[in-house]
Amino acid sequence: MEYALSNDSISIKVSTAGGSFTSIEADGREYLWQGDPAVWSGQAPVCFPICGGLRDGSAMTFAGHHVKLARHGFARKQEWKLLSQNANELAMCLASEDNAALLSAYPYPFKLVARYTLEDAAVRVSYEVTNEGAEDMPFFIGGHPGFRCPLDEGESYTDYELRFEKDEAAELCTAVPSTGLIDVANRSKNPMVGKTLPLSHELFDFAETIFDVLESRQVTLSKKGEDKGVRLSFEGFPYLIVWSKPEGDFVAVEPWGGLSTCSDEDDVLEHKRGCLIAKPKETVVRSFTIEIL
Repeated sequence: MEYALSNDSISIKVSTAGGSFTSIEADGREYLWQGDPAVWSGQAPVCFPICGGLRDGSAMTFAGHHVKLARHGFARKQEWKLLSQNANELAMCLASEDNAALLSAYPYPFKLVARYTLEDAAVRVSYEVTNEGAEDMPFFIGGHPGFRCPLDEGESYTDYELRFEKDEAAELCTAVPSTGLIDVANRSKNPMVGKTLPLSHELFDFAETIFDVLESRQVTLSKKGEDKGVRLSFEGFPYLIVWSKPEGDFVAVEPWGGLSTCSDEDDVLEHKRGCLIAKPKETVVRSFTIEIL
């Protein structure tokens, strides 16, 4: 089921299937990738309780639990519930108490709320993760919004770029497509030109671009030489992934709290970069904002 929210500047739709966006529209223009099963059926999945993948799909925890999770976790594949809605905000909820089968893969009782709040021409996305159990809960949370590119007919993919807030490292970690994991020792040249990342389908021939050492907390997708587009602000997330498919007219700009298992990491969940710990009954919140320019 879809729920809609709008003001004078922006309209969004959010589905109980995955608990996330199916539309972000402003001035008659759709900004969100509308999905294509032949290319990528996703649109803006919620990554929980991991971002990326685990080595061989599994890990152990300090408490001795065996966690078995597919890439990006299970939240994006689940049916969520509408928790609340008013004129400017709606909240979706996924809780283990409603689906005990989730505990077989991730044995930590939890409640995850995705809250969508309209603020003029922007929507603020807040992920609220509550530990409903009696022991410390390790987890990761991240967003995966995919934006249409190009935005208008008659434009090409290469007309667009990502503008970063700050200069970034000259070298980035390397994705390993055969495993979905990350090589942090053998780094690759950052394809950015100054503070911009020119977009091309060829950029994604090999894999995603992973900013594992990130200075910026704001990135703008826009046409070269113009200001129209989308600005993503993600103060609470240390990592950013830029991904598409060579044949896809979209670019996913993904603020993550963690990364796929890296080459210098073991298989203990708490040892992974960015791992968050929620104490019993504690709620941890991470947010990002999508602003239409």
